[in-house]
Amino acid sequence: MAYNNEDQKNQKQKREPKEFEEKVIQISRVSKKTKGGNKSGFSVLMVVGDKKGQVGVGLGKASDVIGAIKKGIKKARKKMITIPLDGTTIPFSVEVKKGAGVVMLKPAPKGSGVIAGGPIRAVVEAAGIRDISSKIMGSENKASSVYATFEALTQITKLVKIKNIKLRSIAEIEAEEKKKAEEIQAKDKKAAQEAKAKEASEAKPAAKKVVKKPVAKKPAVAKKPAAKKE
Repeated sequence: MAYNNEDQKNQKQKREPKEFEEKVIQISRVSKKTKGGNKSGFSVLMVVGDKKGQVGVGLGKASDVIGAIKKGIKKARKKMITIPLDGTTIPFSVEVKKGAGVVMLKPAPKGSGVIAGGPIRAVVEAAGIRDISSKIMGSENKASSVYATFEALTQITKLVKIKNIKLRSIAEIEAEEKKKAEEIQAKDKKAAQEAKAKEASEAKPAAKKVVKKPVAKKPAVAKKPAAKKE
């Protein structure tokens, strides 16, 4: 019975959706020289986001990989920022250099999707950005690209606050799309009804014309001449 209860608890935990999406970007083995000898461990770069505009990056270090992942998640949650989105994309383009990493982020029209490499894609998708175009212009190191992307998103947040740029939320855009879809459906329905009515009118047989038969005229009877009186 005890095992069954534990299994049920584990199943419930698996079914419950996570509040934040966690992605492992890079796992590195590190060693440190000490008096007692070399001390080895692991460093893990993590990206955490809720896919609703919040994202964070953290580097965790520990003697084992699981411990490093937990520390990385904890640090990433502490450093989370809220990114201002213009619908499903960023409000303007930005190019940022952070250390050896240089990245360029550009807004993209709706439906374009995420046009980005692995490190940038991980950060952008965790933040909930659906349409964006990007390019890695500096080092190809994953950690450098992730930190540069996070810095670019931080700069966008600061500029929007300073300039007081008005943006549309995803909810507003979804409401607009819903309204447009309803209008299109109404038009299609109306057109279908009109076509159906037209077909029905064409299918009806034409009304028969009543043809009047000519009435045969009776032959005229010749009048007898009146008899003459003598």
